[in-house]
Amino acid sequence: MFTSSEENYLKAIFHLQEEVDGGISTSSLSEQLNTKAASVTEMIKRLADKELVDYQKYYGVQLTEKGRKHALLIVRKHRLWEYFLVERLNFNWDEVHDVAEQLEHIKSPKLVEELDAFLGRPEYDPHGDPIPDANGNLPESPKKKLSYLKQGDKGVCKGFNDNSSAFLQFVSKQNIGLNTPIEVLNIESFDQSMTVLVGKKEILLSKTATDNIYIEN
Repeated sequence: MFTSSEENYLKAIFHLQEEVDGGISTSSLSEQLNTKAASVTEMIKRLADKELVDYQKYYGVQLTEKGRKHALLIVRKHRLWEYFLVERLNFNWDEVHDVAEQLEHIKSPKLVEELDAFLGRPEYDPHGDPIPDANGNLPESPKKKLSYLKQGDKGVCKGFNDNSSAFLQFVSKQNIGLNTPIEVLNIESFDQSMTVLVGKKEILLSKTATDNIYIEN
């Protein structure tokens, strides 16, 4: 059994490892979790003692196989609860993240399995993120950041790296949702902001925004 705080760290490391190769720095974790560096170092030592992470100074922290397995279970619960809240309880997609953050720490394996079966074993959550199955397998998700595209490229929105209410409300105002076609019209060399075509409307998106929109093309 792990504490909610330990599970939050495992999930944070998992998400950061999805974005970079190699170890995750304590400063990245500190920023991700909005906590002090000293607290991060203390927790990493605790997780290492439980054989959930490998940590080497200057090389960062990585999940062990045991740690990754548990992180995937937390991610599975979080995304299933998000799906349930949107599809069955009529929450908006920008309302569910914080609620799912609380529900993901429920320990009952039977509840998670029954929830999955009740929902028809969905493969993706309302934000387009893949839902791990009971064995920790993730469905294929051939997507990349919008910021990686070049002028003239076209794609379809397949999810978001930032699932905060503020960002989801922002993209909703731009009429960008799952499966929305997007075409890159121009990229500013100064700040890498993009002018994109969404439907028949041209929209200017900052580098921060394009880094948080996933595209399949």
